[in-house]
Amino acid sequence: MGRRDKDKAKKRGEDHGDLVPSDASLVHLERLARLMRQQGHGHGLNPAQWEALRYLQRANRLSNTPGALARYLGSTKGTVSQTLASLEAKGLVVKLARGDDGRSVDLALSEAGANMLLQDGLKSLGADIETLKPKIRKRFDRAIEILLQAEVQRQGEPGFGNCLACRYFREATSNNPAHCMKVNVAIVAEEMTMICVEQRGR
Repeated sequence: MGRRDKDKAKKRGEDHGDLVPSDASLVHLERLARLMRQQGHGHGLNPAQWEALRYLQRANRLSNTPGALARYLGSTKGTVSQTLASLEAKGLVVKLARGDDGRSVDLALSEAGANMLLQDGLKSLGADIETLKPKIRKRFDRAIEILLQAEVQRQGEPGFGNCLACRYFREATSNNPAHCMKVNVAIVAEEMTMICVEQRGR
């Protein structure tokens, strides 16, 4: 960073040149996370509601439950229940009975919910990530993955990774479809890159 850039950064309160690299990274990451969360206020939704919609877009059929959503968001079931009730009232999420007892439900985006995600404020950040040079992008993806895995293990939380990186996943053979050994179900192609509450790293 040149002298002129440093002067500008100081005026904005963003000059962290006196910090060690790890501290500077934490400052940048914290600031980025805060800015990302600010994007969660828009189109009549709050951050928790946006996070729920994003989750349901990515979750496979083993993970589209209120309990799995609560674990992913690090929220209580009561808080998630309120979030889902609001989204259901807005016509963005639908609840489907799971099984015959009617006590368990699956969650799904409605057509309106899927359309709402087209207006997600985080899409601009995603576009910025896509513009990174290939080597930087690859290193960035790997660094974020390593940091996330470390924090997940530290807190004892599910990884919410995908089938392809899961120890329970078995690839399709000439005689059998792709399979999840944890819950003993076949896995279709479109599910393999979705996130799963049962996922465990290899």
